[in-house]
Amino acid sequence: MAHHITPRVLFALTPLAAAILALPASAQEAQDAAATSAPTTTITVTGRTPAPAVSGFGEQPLSSTPISARVLGEAQLRDTGARELRDLTRLDASFSDAYNAEGYYGNLSARGYVLDNRFNYRRDGLPISGETPIGLENKAGIELLKGTSGIQAGTSAPGGLVNYSVKRPDRTVRSAALGWRENGTVAAAVDLSQRFGEDERYGLRLNAGAERLRPQTYSLHGERHLLALAGDVKLTRDTLLEAEIEHSRQSQPSVPGFSMLGPVVPDAHAIDPRINLNNQPWSRPVVFGANTASLRLTQKLEGGWKATAHAMTQRLKTDDRLAYPFGCDAEGVYDRYCSNSSFDFYAFQSDNERRRSDALDLNLAGSVQTGTISHDLSAGVLFTRFESRLQPRLDDGVIVGSGTIDGRTVVNLPALGTAPNTNRDERSTELYLRDAIQLTERLRGWLGLRHTRLDRESVRTDGSRPTDYSQSFTTPWAAVSYAFAPQHIVYASWGQGIESYVTPNKSSYGAQAGQALSAQKSRQTEIGLKGRTAYDLQWTLVAFDIDRPVVTDTGTDYFVDGSQRHRGVEALVERRSGAWQFAASAMALRARIEDSSLSADVRPANVPERTLRLMAGHDVGALPGLNLQGWLVYEGERTLLPQADSPRIGGWTRVDLAARYTQRVDNTTLTWRLGVDNAFDRRAWRESPYQYGHIYLYPLAPRTWRLSLQADF
Repeated sequence: MAHHITPRVLFALTPLAAAILALPASAQEAQDAAATSAPTTTITVTGRTPAPAVSGFGEQPLSSTPISARVLGEAQLRDTGARELRDLTRLDASFSDAYNAEGYYGNLSARGYVLDNRFNYRRDGLPISGETPIGLENKAGIELLKGTSGIQAGTSAPGGLVNYSVKRPDRTVRSAALGWRENGTVAAAVDLSQRFGEDERYGLRLNAGAERLRPQTYSLHGERHLLALAGDVKLTRDTLLEAEIEHSRQSQPSVPGFSMLGPVVPDAHAIDPRINLNNQPWSRPVVFGANTASLRLTQKLEGGWKATAHAMTQRLKTDDRLAYPFGCDAEGVYDRYCSNSSFDFYAFQSDNERRRSDALDLNLAGSVQTGTISHDLSAGVLFTRFESRLQPRLDDGVIVGSGTIDGRTVVNLPALGTAPNTNRDERSTELYLRDAIQLTERLRGWLGLRHTRLDRESVRTDGSRPTDYSQSFTTPWAAVSYAFAPQHIVYASWGQGIESYVTPNKSSYGAQAGQALSAQKSRQTEIGLKGRTAYDLQWTLVAFDIDRPVVTDTGTDYFVDGSQRHRGVEALVERRSGAWQFAASAMALRARIEDSSLSADVRPANVPERTLRLMAGHDVGALPGLNLQGWLVYEGERTLLPQADSPRIGGWTRVDLAARYTQRVDNTTLTWRLGVDNAFDRRAWRESPYQYGHIYLYPLAPRTWRLSLQADF
């Protein structure tokens, strides 16, 4: 169905005891701290940054770790005007849109694979559900891991992981911000942090934000807010206890996509990108409520070892509603709209969806010496639990009327019955071991292993069709790296990822209904070069080959049929030279579905073959404190269907411009930011997700101005 067959989860906050793998302070964080007084650098200094926590090698410098990853700091996110997950696509060429509907939670693809909202998202290194908008007011940065993640996650889609780093009271902060965005979106936020007590034993950090949502898209008014508190206490010189809690809420209608009109791909130049097809008298906003809390204990031990425990709970509550267009019954086609620009209207309403995610990670890390070889070891166990509790939804299998793509047709909602939803429970226990081995001064070996025990159950809300299954699997990873020059390495790695599938629990599948397939392993080989020079130039060049089994659903049969193989090259260059800052990333990708009996050697839908991101910034010498910035975002053409001779949408290029001016007024630093996204008001189809057996087309957002003021006291 349309994109809103999703959950809603209420949060009743309960304390959890446990703690986390300590996140080392990165150079990017230090850079962001300095940026509050003189924010002139807007690129990531990856070469000096510890490996992202999501990688599992957090004590190792990213410049010498054989992974492809990126750390996006707070100042960088502010300069680009980033407000949510979908805004990250302008910053790294390996990440693209994957069904990003305005007013809904974001979806990303990495290396051409759609990330799974249930399994590919982390918060301070622990798994969370991405089935909710995640505010950035209390996030210190976002870590992007590229490639399969079998040693970081029990199950996950290949392509990468996204990890949100929470702000901690690591320094004194007195900051407030106001923002405006066309057509009248207004936002306010405060960030207060203080250490106090003897030897600054205690720390507290408060983040709060509120936003009135008035985008240019028609009939899309909404609101959101976030409130977060983080604290820590140094119990002893070697013992640190950290706790944090976050509450957020967003209420806003969501926007369905356009589609093909019979056999024709509509001209994006002829479509007003502000049209909202979810514009009926009975349309109601989607409401997301989220509460998250965590507790982390870090204990330093003898010999440089460290024991940590990290627990987290996330409670989500969603009212998921949509007047959504889907197919054309009059022409007997259901993957597109009618040739005359009309479509069938359905009503979706699933209120009081509740989801809960709990995680507890126990970890021991340290170094040992075996002869001339040293080992940096990390071992632990991760316990996770997930449950969704849904209510019967409005019967969304009934056509309630016919709409048109101008968004003006009014449809009366008839009386509808209800249909059962499905409740789910999942538990996993994951044992993991990682070892960074120093073989010689220049040669290192890297090993990782994760063993997962998975138990899943489901039952419909009317008590029918219960299913359950258990699986166990082990995912290895290995790499070797060689430092051919100071701060320069060449590496090769190989690893696996796991996904677990269950046949849809419908009578049309006969005896196979509700039965689990064997666990499906993705495999990745990666070769990379990375380095950093004395001239603040850092670069990365990576070639990868990922092979993922394809699970085919015919409506009556559910089986593995061929593989989706992505082979590509990524490149990243960043430099600061005097008053200039540059950043560029690019990816060339050959994605194919191979050895399939239904669609052999075809491109998967919504995967561009070429992507490019360019950024340039310049400190204007004639006016100290002024920095001018520009971004260029390019995406190549995409296919609309995973089949031969599929229709396509053309590639597009967007230019974003911004200026930042920093001035000192008494003891206050004021930072003004003015930006315009899609400066030349380019019209194009931004993406073409093929979801629920239907082609969707989402347009580029129109030219949008933004203005903000940040005051640091």
